[in-house]
Amino acid sequence: MPRVIGIDPGTLTIDLCGLEHGSVFLDRSIPTAEALADPAGFVGLLAAAGPLDCIAGPSGYGLPLTPARQATEEDLRLAFLAAEGEPGGIGGLRALARALGNSGLPVFFTPGVIHLPSVPAHRKVNRVDMGTADKVCAAALAIEEQSRRSGRSLRDVSLLLLELGGAFTAALAVAEGQIVDGVGGSAGPLGFRAPGALDGEVAFLAGSVSKSLLFGGGAAAVAGWDGGPASPDALGNPRTAREQIALDAFVEGAVKAARFLRASVPAPREIVLSGRLARVEGVRRAITQRLEGISPVRLLEGFAAQAKQGAQGAALIADGLSGGRHRELVTALGLREARGTVLDHLYVISREQARRRLGLE
Repeated sequence: MPRVIGIDPGTLTIDLCGLEHGSVFLDRSIPTAEALADPAGFVGLLAAAGPLDCIAGPSGYGLPLTPARQATEEDLRLAFLAAEGEPGGIGGLRALARALGNSGLPVFFTPGVIHLPSVPAHRKVNRVDMGTADKVCAAALAIEEQSRRSGRSLRDVSLLLLELGGAFTAALAVAEGQIVDGVGGSAGPLGFRAPGALDGEVAFLAGSVSKSLLFGGGAAAVAGWDGGPASPDALGNPRTAREQIALDAFVEGAVKAARFLRASVPAPREIVLSGRLARVEGVRRAITQRLEGISPVRLLEGFAAQAKQGAQGAALIADGLSGGRHRELVTALGLREARGTVLDHLYVISREQARRRLGLE
């Protein structure tokens, strides 16, 4: 059986999940700032866990399945959507990806939702963020879990996944075991730290839209917590009028995203909640109450104690890519058939303009 690791690069933590013979041998959650400040140490941690058959690496907005050692500078700019020196976002992820590519470890970069052939082209129009690569990994875990719990084949799985992360909120639609639609965190509802989709007039009034703008103005800002400690747990127990507005906006945004995706999956077997905010009782209860009339709502359980669901799903994908027991999951998701770039479906601006913004002439 393969020995593999899945990585989930979050805004707050980078999580690692290792699998061998169906058992977890690595279960770590490392502060993102700490991991990015010491790429060599992070690579050393992975090397020490070897020998390894496959690592599903931090892939940002995703790439068609690519060995990290073969990834070019253009690939990395397209995966992480930032020009050299761009402030804001998760600074340092591209440097970490380079370090992984140079490490000699069997690291692969994996697709985002927009790369998948199971998503029809008309749903990709003027879209870049339909769900980052780690959201695809979380969906892989949800698909596997529904199949196992229900005894149904992968091709009989249907669900809506609400990923309530420590910064962004995203939603994915799954039909017949495949991802068929998605609303990414920077194009979707209000996140805990991130504003979600920007009103076009707000973007105009901002004058320019930087990476840092995409990571602020979320529920924490609405609650008045920006500039100070902002605990996700506090959102579930509001104590002021502003905190109540923040909770209401966060919950209603997630509920609307799920209802929006019913256009693509009208009768999902279940609605699955995952991510850091899904563990906050007040948040989870409020969302469940408003969605349980559509389908049963459950929390994505997973199998690791510390690593986030995205890292666990990445481990399943790494196992499948190595020919392990989850190879049918990789086939169902169409990961090997993923194609193109995140810029292929732009009409409101040209691809050339987008490439220039990334420093790609």
